[in-house]
Amino acid sequence: MPYPVLTEVCYLLEREHGTRAEAAFLCSVSLGQISLIPLAAQDIERMVELVEKYADFPLGAVDASVFAIAERLGADAIATLDRRHFSVVRPKAPVSFALLP
Repeated sequence: MPYPVLTEVCYLLEREHGTRAEAAFLCSVSLGQISLIPLAAQDIERMVELVEKYADFPLGAVDASVFAIAERLGADAIATLDRRHFSVVRPKAPVSFALLP
């Protein structure tokens, strides 16, 4: 999971399920059950491209970071609850990402 997603997941878990769910998620991260992927300079450059290209949408930095890292790692699927953004944005590769779940 890209580092910027960590805070968004924590916010959503706390809002929807309370602090125990947020703490359980953070525990999973600290135990290495969920890997945090740092942003590389090329990811940030790609994030700029995406945020500018989809400015009218708008696409925020967190979602753009997911796309940038998925492209860099050659992923073929993205786990997301945000189908609105992820079904519209197109990666550089000719094939779009499969959206999970």
